[in-house]
Amino acid sequence: MRKTILAVFALLLSLASFAQKPSADNIIGAWKCDDYKIEVFKAGNTYSAKLLWSKKMLEADGKTVKRDVKNPDEKLRGRSVQGLTHITGLVFKNGEYVNGNLYSVEDGNTYGFKGELKGPNDLETRGYKGIPLVGKSFKWKRVQ
Repeated sequence: MRKTILAVFALLLSLASFAQKPSADNIIGAWKCDDYKIEVFKAGNTYSAKLLWSKKMLEADGKTVKRDVKNPDEKLRGRSVQGLTHITGLVFKNGEYVNGNLYSVEDGNTYGFKGELKGPNDLETRGYKGIPLVGKSFKWKRVQ
């Protein structure tokens, strides 16, 4: 009898946790992959991210932060790439973050961007040109 009660309790607990919808704000925070570190924040009804660090962030001297020299807008070419908001417009829809834009400081182009939380500390994203099939994926870990 005791085993039956425990089994029913465990089943109800798992069903209750399965029924909970993930919060869109779970993406907020700092994330790191091999080449980048970003901070995701809420911007109105969407999510954006600023660049905190990248492997290619510094000039050859190893100290000076690079400027946004490939920006198509000449007025913005003098700004620092560190702290630059380069992901914008992510919308939480059906458990995924979609319809975002990724501005690349490496080539000055803007790409489509989407992401999905695979766990509380695991984020998979994809930057793409045109359709998600043609793009590059990144796996991120939450920075504690």
